[in-house]
Amino acid sequence: MMTNLFSVFDPSTSVMNLSLNWISTILGLTLIPSTYWFLPSRYHLAWNKIMLTLHNEFKTLLGPTGHNGSTFIFISLFSLILFNNFLGLFPYVFTSSSHLTLTLALALPLWLSFMIYGWINHTQHMFAHLVPQGTPAVLMPFMVCIETVSNVIRPGTLAVRLAANMIAGHLLLTLLGNTGPSLSYSILSLLIIAQLALLALESAVAIIQAYVFAVLSTLYSSEVN
Repeated sequence: MMTNLFSVFDPSTSVMNLSLNWISTILGLTLIPSTYWFLPSRYHLAWNKIMLTLHNEFKTLLGPTGHNGSTFIFISLFSLILFNNFLGLFPYVFTSSSHLTLTLALALPLWLSFMIYGWINHTQHMFAHLVPQGTPAVLMPFMVCIETVSNVIRPGTLAVRLAANMIAGHLLLTLLGNTGPSLSYSILSLLIIAQLALLALESAVAIIQAYVFAVLSTLYSSEVN
């Protein structure tokens, strides 16, 4: 009997006490060489178009003060999250992006590096960010506290947003799927249609959440310059 509703998402496959579920995170590396077998393939052209669009958008968000080539960090981040989100839609494949272990490991080092770089190189600029323009003198101490808290919880909100959105759809699919054996054929057909609709919604969520994570990381980076 399942003791915890979320236990279905726990890593369970292991050989010699090594969890093999997390191998799904690096399976994308096996697809990279195939893009160079036939050049230019349709897949290669489509992916290049997506990357170029993201590069232009991230470059706009970073502004003129952004370092050259820094957009590729966020494009790589988007690609990694997108691949893991989509991989989790396949049956019996572990969704690594639904765990805080992965999402926090992506968000925390990024945020920490931005903060260290900003406070060392642009200290006055970082202090100015703690007090929004036009704040009355009476409210300044409170605004500093509020801005500090909102800044500190940024990696947590990034990580929880991605993990929660990914696990919510999978949890709904699991709950609906478990009711299938006890249903009649007429209701079962409706359940299959609902599952397909949810799967399409989850595909959209997989793209949107990867995009949101990358865009917010880019915005946090642009604030330290």
